[in-house]
Amino acid sequence: MRLHWLESQVTKARLFRLEPLLLKMYVHLRSLLAFPLSFYVDEKDMNHQITANNMQNKRILITGGAGFIGSELVRQLVAKRPKEIVVVDNLVNGQPENLTDLPTDQVHLIVADIRDTQQMADLMLGVDIVFHLACLGVRHSIHAPHENHEVNATATLNLLSTAKAAGVNRFVYVSSSEVYGTARSVPMTEEHPTFPMTVYGASKLAGECYTRAFYETYGYPTVVVRPFNSYGPRCHHEGDSGEVIPKFMLRCMAGKPMVIFGDGTQTRDFTYVTDTARGILMAGVAEEAVGQTINLGSGSEITINDLAREIALIVERSNTSITHDAPRPGDVLRLYAETTKANNLLGFKPQTTLREGLLKLKDWYLSLGESPETLLQNEILRNWDLGRVKQSVGS
Repeated sequence: MRLHWLESQVTKARLFRLEPLLLKMYVHLRSLLAFPLSFYVDEKDMNHQITANNMQNKRILITGGAGFIGSELVRQLVAKRPKEIVVVDNLVNGQPENLTDLPTDQVHLIVADIRDTQQMADLMLGVDIVFHLACLGVRHSIHAPHENHEVNATATLNLLSTAKAAGVNRFVYVSSSEVYGTARSVPMTEEHPTFPMTVYGASKLAGECYTRAFYETYGYPTVVVRPFNSYGPRCHHEGDSGEVIPKFMLRCMAGKPMVIFGDGTQTRDFTYVTDTARGILMAGVAEEAVGQTINLGSGSEITINDLAREIALIVERSNTSITHDAPRPGDVLRLYAETTKANNLLGFKPQTTLREGLLKLKDWYLSLGESPETLLQNEILRNWDLGRVKQSVGS
């Protein structure tokens, strides 16, 4: 009874701009309850109940929405029929082709840099929820640390200020498992120490801290999610954004050796992109998520050696060679997510196994109409090497 009363007071307080303190009281009271969200909502209906929470009347802004994970988030949001989805992307890593099959009356791509504070202030007007995914990646941070920090950390602080000033109702910051560094204990809960090993990980952690500070200081409704390694359609194999699964798969499909940096015993928690995006979407609407930091992962780990062997089986090229090279600078050696909190607060459970996801990714590559050899023309093997990255861009 008291919980229902407090919920009604929060609703009334929003009308008088008195929300921050009551919202923090509400979230704290909900966190004291020992039961997960599935106690109140049938687990089979949970995804529908959460993600359909009045989304039809929302105006959503997604930074980095033309990128790999961002474009999948846009797709899932389109199905919920919000009023408008504004995608902000400077197309450094994102591609407009990732959005071409989506309804143009609902999805609007704005080519802009999130560091342009005036343009972002204009775009925030009338927005209900911000999903902030725009960033520069791990390998980029090795050859361009200052720019990486400027985009990932400083721009996040500016966006938080802009969103708060514009009256945006919720700000979801999409961080990274890289903030943890190498696992000291597994599975890794959200309370695991954060010791990032690259400027990327450090800059994402700074963005997290700014996001949490806006909740703690101003009562501004923010959420931090930490996706572990995502893969799936539209993932990056090219340039300094290239990641291990797409690089392995395309090389294997092309009959080229899969190159492992280091001894291959390092592990990752790989999550299919539809699961990652679904968790991010849930974080944007679940009241229990406000003020929280939440892992999004599969809850399992695999060594890079075993990953290479699994991909060879998926591609049906079991005789593909695997070679080893020097370790990557700043490489994290172990990542393995504990996802109980995501399940309890969001009702989040991964739905795609690694094998299922790899099969789907292979089918997607086959559907593109381009050979693996053609796609690999944009690959940079040691993609943290500044000279090679510049040479590729200039070629």
